[in-house]
Amino acid sequence: MRMKSELPAIRIEGIAFWASRLPGWEVARSVICGDMPAPENAAPRPAPVLLAPTERRRAPDTVAIALAVASQACESAARNPGELASVFASTHGDLAISDYLCATLATTPTLVSPIKFHHSVHNAAAGYWTIGTGSEAPYTALSAYQYTFGVGLLEAVTQVICDHRPVLYVAFDIEAKGALATMATSRGLLGAALVLAPADDSNSNHRMTLNLESGDAPPTPARSPAAHLVSDNALAPCLPFFEALALNESRVRLQVSEQASLLVSLG
Repeated sequence: MRMKSELPAIRIEGIAFWASRLPGWEVARSVICGDMPAPENAAPRPAPVLLAPTERRRAPDTVAIALAVASQACESAARNPGELASVFASTHGDLAISDYLCATLATTPTLVSPIKFHHSVHNAAAGYWTIGTGSEAPYTALSAYQYTFGVGLLEAVTQVICDHRPVLYVAFDIEAKGALATMATSRGLLGAALVLAPADDSNSNHRMTLNLESGDAPPTPARSPAAHLVSDNALAPCLPFFEALALNESRVRLQVSEQASLLVSLG
């Protein structure tokens, strides 16, 4: 028996997207819609401008991509980033640093870098966000393997509904390195962010409703010209959602487990 649970509508106030070959939401939206070809060369990683220069230079790729899209989404929503509760989601966290730690511990354990160990925790990007924005609002850091984007979206929407306040949702993954790359494959940088808020009946634009459904209904596949540009990144399952936003489509389905999916209605 298929079970359904519909959550109240919320509003999308801000959108951000950044990938190595799609550097920014405007570029990504144009490529998705077929209005422009994808850039031929990968862009350098975005700079986490919220951080002081010293912190910015030593920040790993996870922090750089997460803080960049988080800042852009808040700017798009015209929201003060320091006031927003947040949800940070990453499939693998920082695989490059995890590989470094494993290799160093196996060969010269006394030479482990305290700074890199500090960056290895899964909530490192969320921690840097609170430092950079001076935020005292609560944050959540989560992972759900290949279901990470959908689970993170469900968590963020649930917080908006339960706490009746806006929430920043940030999802990101980076390139795998070393031996870990044979087990947890991921290429390039990919980050996306949304500012979500309680629905305002006076503004029907950019509304979103989630239906949590049990059963084996397949997720919506990525199918735009942008699909092959992010398909090797662990966060690639997020692309159908952003294709739906760019193309003004009304529905997209995301997986949240082997037995459940989210049917997202957009309008």
